[in-house]
Amino acid sequence: MCLAYETVERADGSLPLLIPMSEVAGRMAVQEGAKYLEKPLKGRGILLGGVPGVKPAKVLILGGGVVGTNAAKIAAGMGADVTILDVNINRLRYLDDVMPKNVRTMVSNEYVIRELVRDADLIIGGVLIPGAKAPKLITRDMLKTMRPGTVLVDVAVDQGGCIETCTPTTHENPTFIIDDVVHYCVANMPGAVPYTSTLALTNATLPYAIKLANMGWRKACQESAELRLGLNVVFGEVVYKGVADAFNLPYTDVKKFL
Repeated sequence: MCLAYETVERADGSLPLLIPMSEVAGRMAVQEGAKYLEKPLKGRGILLGGVPGVKPAKVLILGGGVVGTNAAKIAAGMGADVTILDVNINRLRYLDDVMPKNVRTMVSNEYVIRELVRDADLIIGGVLIPGAKAPKLITRDMLKTMRPGTVLVDVAVDQGGCIETCTPTTHENPTFIIDDVVHYCVANMPGAVPYTSTLALTNATLPYAIKLANMGWRKACQESAELRLGLNVVFGEVVYKGVADAFNLPYTDVKKFL
């Protein structure tokens, strides 16, 4: 049996439960992006929040989920000019209500993305589809329309990435440059802050671990929708459709084992 901590879509269509590692990665994306905008690191040489008399950097965030929301909080707090894109208008309405005035929301489509990447300084890819590959929202040809020194941070790179030119990198060698655009594509961003990440993940997962220990995996998954949706593989059979589709494997309904 393989179990993963996963989001759970509520019956009323409201927001999924937060994933601690996505929260960490979203906040780190801005922190790292701001660093690589510095000229010695091949960025545009822009201070994210600007200074009096000088415009702040423009930050474009793809996806208004957990990653995007946390990235927007940090970018806005640093004084950047922030735009969040998402396809869910209800999510955009929520973000428009709770975010400060230096954050604007827009419906995501190819035309909008192509227009906004032209003058964005930092672009953060935060589009994650639980258990499946991320869609490619920024394509190779878009890089040529970006200004030299633009920084891309693809938080979705561990799920294939939502930026076509991104490939996984490490903390030791986190960036590479294509068409004068800096790519930051570390596949395990929270690993750079292990103290915070460990506590955050433990806070969220310990109740489930206790339930598994007390009940056993089968009974715990019968009684907990969160654990049931976290099942990926049972006795060698893939029971999570997103994983089966992503790797072209046979899919088995989890009910067979519960």
